[in-house]
Amino acid sequence: MDRRYNITVKAAAGIGLGIGALLIITHGYALDSVGLSGYPIWRKAGLIGAPLRAVVCIIAGVSLLALGWLYRLLFCPLELLRAPEDVGYVPVDGRSRAQAANEVRRRRKTGDLPPVYPNGWYRVLDSHMLERGDVKNVSVLGEQVAVFRGQDGKAYVVDAYCPHLGANLAVGGRVVGGCIECPFHGWQFRGEDGKCVRIPYAEKVPEFAKVRHWPSCEVNGLILVWFHCDGEAPQWTIPEQEEITKGEWVYRGRTEHFINAHIEDIPENAADIAHLAHLHTPAILSGVDLRYTNSKTWEFVRHDWKVQWEPESEPNKHCSRMLVKHALTVFGHHWPLLDVDVVARQVGPGVVFLLFNHSFFGRGVILHCVTPVEPLLQCVAHTIFYQSNIPPLVAKFILKAECIQFERDVMIWNNKKYISKPLLVREDLAIQKHRRWFSQFYSANSPRLHYQYDTLDF
Repeated sequence: MDRRYNITVKAAAGIGLGIGALLIITHGYALDSVGLSGYPIWRKAGLIGAPLRAVVCIIAGVSLLALGWLYRLLFCPLELLRAPEDVGYVPVDGRSRAQAANEVRRRRKTGDLPPVYPNGWYRVLDSHMLERGDVKNVSVLGEQVAVFRGQDGKAYVVDAYCPHLGANLAVGGRVVGGCIECPFHGWQFRGEDGKCVRIPYAEKVPEFAKVRHWPSCEVNGLILVWFHCDGEAPQWTIPEQEEITKGEWVYRGRTEHFINAHIEDIPENAADIAHLAHLHTPAILSGVDLRYTNSKTWEFVRHDWKVQWEPESEPNKHCSRMLVKHALTVFGHHWPLLDVDVVARQVGPGVVFLLFNHSFFGRGVILHCVTPVEPLLQCVAHTIFYQSNIPPLVAKFILKAECIQFERDVMIWNNKKYISKPLLVREDLAIQKHRRWFSQFYSANSPRLHYQYDTLDF
């Protein structure tokens, strides 16, 4: 999106400058009448009126760039894609952010961790990122997968590596009907079950020739895969948000972060009610760096929160619900217009629906998706859909405000240690309740992270 936009803006600026130059050359006499033609140096060089023409060209180009920026601000989706080292690390002693991030990851104690890949549905891509005939290489749950959209419009997910000689199907592979073709020898694998259906140089395709197929679904503008450590079939479905399907709520942007933490740390925030008053009360204007968020400069603006978290009962025991009431005070005065009620419904370990309902600014949803990339690296995406009749700027402001609050949490997660037996007070009991609820997504065979320490012991 950003790349296409930049190319468009550059092209528009070039066209603007060209049109400006053409108009000036064609109607140069009008500019010469201003009086710049009186300078002898311009007469001798044959550049009568050149300074004014150059100025007009520059103004035309800058105006087009400004209009492009304004158009993007008002109408284009907001897309903030952070690199793993962009948020949550404090570079010291002249180090870069990437060096600081690597240092933290190398030295941090991990604690006694739960299994690293809970059973459930996980986002791999947003639907609009995969056109018909496209193939994408995605890292998920410690694996490389090929996500492709067949000519029938359906999205499929298979292991990225061809079982023949290990070529990556997503790097140079192409879509043929509902199959993906290996770039190395042309073997074709069917998306719906992974079975090999064609080997160009073989008389017969062996029955056992197949690539691992991942159960997947496409709903609410997301492509998701099902993971279960024992290979069991999906045990629940991701609910459809009807407003998205019907086109009443439209895509207004997304953010993406990579978090250096155990997956359970992230949803546990919903039950950690006390952290809201400390971490998220300072105004979003004070930024995301926790060293400065409590600055007195912005203390006249406060966010106040009332939160309740509860697990749901059968048949939705895989779901939980958090009710959030947000209020804004400025100089101690409550501004009711900015009160927001949010219902955050978590479905399994990796998907949360953040439903917004405001009497003036309308309704919408942020789809909060946590996908393990590897044991202690999570990709967290927030995708917002909002009422189509509400100006895009409203949804973009909500997404940006949510991003600022979220990045404060990222600074905590990227530097914390997981404590399996935390020291809790009575007011923290919801945390323990959340851990019991989340444990249902682990099985006896759920993969764990094991460290091997090199010693001099014989």
